[in-house]
Amino acid sequence: MGEFDGKVALVTGGARGQGRAHAVAFAERGADVVICDRCEDSDVVFYPLATEEDLAETVRLVEATGRRCIAVKANTADRPAMDALVAQAESEFGRVDIAVANAGVSVAAPIQSMTTAQWTEAIASNLTGVFNTVGAVAPGMVARGYGRIVTISSMLGRAGSTNMAAYAASKWGVIGLTKSAALDLAQNGITVNAIAPGNISTGMIHNDALYAMMRPDLDSPTRDDVAPVFQSLHAQPVPWLEPEEITRAVLFFAAEAAAHVSGTVLPIDAGNAARVTG
Repeated sequence: MGEFDGKVALVTGGARGQGRAHAVAFAERGADVVICDRCEDSDVVFYPLATEEDLAETVRLVEATGRRCIAVKANTADRPAMDALVAQAESEFGRVDIAVANAGVSVAAPIQSMTTAQWTEAIASNLTGVFNTVGAVAPGMVARGYGRIVTISSMLGRAGSTNMAAYAASKWGVIGLTKSAALDLAQNGITVNAIAPGNISTGMIHNDALYAMMRPDLDSPTRDDVAPVFQSLHAQPVPWLEPEEITRAVLFFAAEAAAHVSGTVLPIDAGNAARVTG
């Protein structure tokens, strides 16, 4: 018997990275899985986003466990698309028990030169998308009297950073949304918790544009060149963490054992939490 046998888990941004790790972990533990991803690049995001081929690979990995998978190309910033995804999940799988609002992007620019398009992209993807995900799954969860919702904030949802005003604002917003939703849904058997990751080893941090921003003194900085800079953002002497480290926290919040944990923020950030209050 798997820990999530008979459950249905929805994971946004499921084509790769953290989202793929979460989706596969739920499937390995018995859940049927629903995933979505925008599968399109953005003019104001400085690194390539996931592709339809990435989404198909997550489906393959989920189905290899013997579980079912619904996969849809959808942008979480589009509320009708998220409502349609949840309706499809409820029609085909009967319900959504667990929702992980994981989809997000990094947009980097100093406030004095940030464009409206950059700001809008960060807020739409990282905050409005979380609202749309929670809002789409909540009515069904309320009707059934059960739900586990996990949102993904960031260590920059608890502290500022240069060049990251839009990203930090969106991730701070996720924490406020999470705590308020936890109170709204507390009477309905639904928990809502946030995770605040540090630097996670995915394409969001491993790309030439961010490397150049972090080491402007070098013409073509490498992974090794930027590792000390990433490490300085943590307290423990590690530059980045693996997606599976966030998955473990997601599984904890989704578990029956966490039934009375709600409205919390769990930092998984190699000790950076020691530098901030709250």
